[in-house]
Amino acid sequence: MTSWRNWPDDPSREREGGLTLILGLDPGLGTTGWGLIRAEGNRLSHMANGQLKTRTADPLPERLADLARQLEALIDEHQPDAAAVEEVFVNKNPQSTLKLGQARGVVLMTAARAGLQVGEYAARLVKKAVVGTGGAEKPQVHAMIQRLLPGAQIAGPDAADALAVAITHAHHLATSRRIS
Repeated sequence: MTSWRNWPDDPSREREGGLTLILGLDPGLGTTGWGLIRAEGNRLSHMANGQLKTRTADPLPERLADLARQLEALIDEHQPDAAAVEEVFVNKNPQSTLKLGQARGVVLMTAARAGLQVGEYAARLVKKAVVGTGGAEKPQVHAMIQRLLPGAQIAGPDAADALAVAITHAHHLATSRRIS
């Protein structure tokens, strides 16, 4: 599923010259990966990436609040035009899935409260958009991110996944603009 809340048709969300800054997010309670890219038409370039971490010893409500604070600071620092978030996949462990869903909810809420339009993408769609197959493994995604964004120093697998989500969103925005 993909949702934009009508953003591709809103030229006010695009910077001068068709430039768009997209923040990709790979939610997790322990580590949320993030990646910021610049999309100018079909040209993509790496801006920054990293990981937001919470302390496992803290109670769940504090961890969620900390994640929100870190993401608010990140958005405030980089001023992206849009965000893209990976959808939740179901783990074998229901408790892990629930915690992932709670972290994802914080990520979605924080981005929306910042006024960002948010695209949501299934992991298989992200892998297909970046690698060419929905069954790609994490190392394949990481390697392809290195090729698509040469010179980028990637902070880890979560950051690579976040950059992949941002790239997927950029491709979908470009396609949407061509169609309209």
